[in-house]
Amino acid sequence: MTRWQWLIRLLTRRMWFRAALMCGFGGALALAGALVGHTISYHFAATVGSKSVDSILTMLASSMLAVTTFSLTAMVSAYSGATSTITPRAVQLLIDDSTAQNALATFLGSFLFAIVGIVALSTGLYGDTGRVILFFGTILVILFIVVTLLRWIEHIARFGRVSDTIDRVERAALAAVETIAVPLALDGEPPAVEQSGRTTVPAPTMARVTHMDIALLGRIAEAMDTDIYVLALPGRLVEPGRPMALIDGTVDEAAVEEVQHAFTLAHQRAFDHDPRFGLVVLSEIASRALSPAVNDPGTAIAVIEAGSRVMLRLLDYRPQHITPLPARVHVPPIPLAALLDDWCRPIARDGAAIVEVSVRLQKSLGALARHAPAARQVIADEASDAVDRARAALTSDADRELVERTHRDAFAD
Repeated sequence: MTRWQWLIRLLTRRMWFRAALMCGFGGALALAGALVGHTISYHFAATVGSKSVDSILTMLASSMLAVTTFSLTAMVSAYSGATSTITPRAVQLLIDDSTAQNALATFLGSFLFAIVGIVALSTGLYGDTGRVILFFGTILVILFIVVTLLRWIEHIARFGRVSDTIDRVERAALAAVETIAVPLALDGEPPAVEQSGRTTVPAPTMARVTHMDIALLGRIAEAMDTDIYVLALPGRLVEPGRPMALIDGTVDEAAVEEVQHAFTLAHQRAFDHDPRFGLVVLSEIASRALSPAVNDPGTAIAVIEAGSRVMLRLLDYRPQHITPLPARVHVPPIPLAALLDDWCRPIARDGAAIVEVSVRLQKSLGALARHAPAARQVIADEASDAVDRARAALTSDADRELVERTHRDAFAD
């Protein structure tokens, strides 16, 4: 995905974007009668009996204003609830929800349609024949509202709930897996890239990398006839004193700025190209659920299962399934150990004293190890750390023995 495609995608997700489109459509539909009303015969207009359109539009305007206000209240309440009881990092997924945005845009666009229609009617802009177009447009808008309301009623029943948010984060993490262009490092940290003899590309400010235009980097490398080594993958915190990338050889400042423009920086991490962020948010949901104030191990177990599915997808994502990178652009693999730390360590720490959580974590890690024998040692190390934490936190000998036995069974040869 190029930088411009990424920026357009971000634009279309903004809540005001769909609302603005629907408002424009509603206003255009309301004025259509004045433009094409002359094509309708007076006899047909009298037969349809569109005189009642005034009262229909008045009722539509008042009801749509109330429904829009209610929808906004419900959405803000869901955002606030997710912030206080789940995790603030998951709120962006609720804000980007297409069903909620479509509902709000439909109600606001219908309100504007009714207002524009009432104002135009009061000026006599339509005439008898133009009212027919407005009448049929009103019927169309009402049908659209009914369909949207039915979808919104079904959707709002689970919008912002814990289970719904976990599903959203899981889907976002799985979608991010499909966008990464690098494999996993299954046997520990990848080797460091040698910096001597290469020009560093520093970050212009301290921020998070949210997108990296690989195609642009490939074109720059070909134009300069050199190799570019990416150091900062999406999700990485960069700063002016540390390089985001290295350019083989010595190049001028203009070339460094070109490479800088291939990286999109933001103050907050984004889910789209950063599967680690999805795992981090999942672990935050589990940690909140395992806090003494909440004490909800069931949610933590649901997070473990969701994280396991994301890890399975990551382990299955082999280099032959990846779109080839430009020949002269080198991107480091994602270390599996870091992914496991992001997902498992907070759960193992906060759920160490709850035997059900510790047992479920051991079973999930064992399933991952059996699925990916090449990563067995890295996964086993993470599982051993979780066992040590549980052994220190559990007060019952029987519980400790159950966790240890589950670990032995999960990683039995």
